Amino acid sequence: QVQLVESGGGLVQAGGSLRLACAASGRTFNTYTMGWFRQAPGKEREFVAAISWSGGRTYYADSVAGRFTISRDNAKNTVHLQMNNLKPEDTAVYYCAARRGLVDVITPRGYDYWGQGTQVTVSS
Repeated sequence: QVQLVESGGGLVQAGGSLRLACAASGRTFNTYTMGWFRQAPGKEREFVAAISWSGGRTYYADSVAGRFTISRDNAKNTVHLQMNNLKPEDTAVYYCAARRGLVDVITPRGYDYWGQGTQVTVSS
């Protein structure tokens, strides 16, 4: 069982930056692939980024590649999402998620555990 708690969301102007954090409980955090997803009002949940258990592999949605960076610290059971050059279209609730393996990491249904989400709002 893994419990996830996101933090770091807020209101920022376009072009600004935010750093999201996801704190995980449990002693097996370092065996999970971690992902970030987001959901805007009226839209489906979409993949943002993922990182393998070791941190050796990272994956990004085309819409955020080059602007967002995912990282993890297994010693502290945390995963971060550094978001730079934010755009109004990045506005959404951002969710942290955990799963085993690396097959089809962009699909939400493959994740077993989810946090409650943190709101990110980017003003123009």
